[in-house]
Amino acid sequence: MVSAQARVRTDRAGRYLAQLGEHAGHLSAPAFRHPRRHGEGGHGHGGPAKVVRAEWSGADASIDFGWGRCTLRATDTELILRAEAADPQQLRRVQEGITARLELIGRRDHLTVTWQPEPPEIADRP
Repeated sequence: MVSAQARVRTDRAGRYLAQLGEHAGHLSAPAFRHPRRHGEGGHGHGGPAKVVRAEWSGADASIDFGWGRCTLRATDTELILRAEAADPQQLRRVQEGITARLELIGRRDHLTVTWQPEPPEIADRP
């Protein structure tokens, strides 16, 4: 398992967490069968990655793609993102998808996401 973490400084972390959770929830809905144009090209498959399950509550969220996942935590000063997957290519897909969506919805606040790899001992914990 490989993983990476990003810390995005914002005083509206809870708002962005909820928006990401809602968006991922829509992508996992049974009615979602065809990729939308907003994700074309960014995921290597012509559309947004299919979300298997998305859960969010309060200051925490989890987005599961089946082949990788991202957990999120909102604090008063930042949104903490942790992406994990079985291999570096899948990890990159998680990172690119989350980064693209967060930077899009956070464009007015000029949000930028910078991922840092986590050491293997952190990535391998259960």
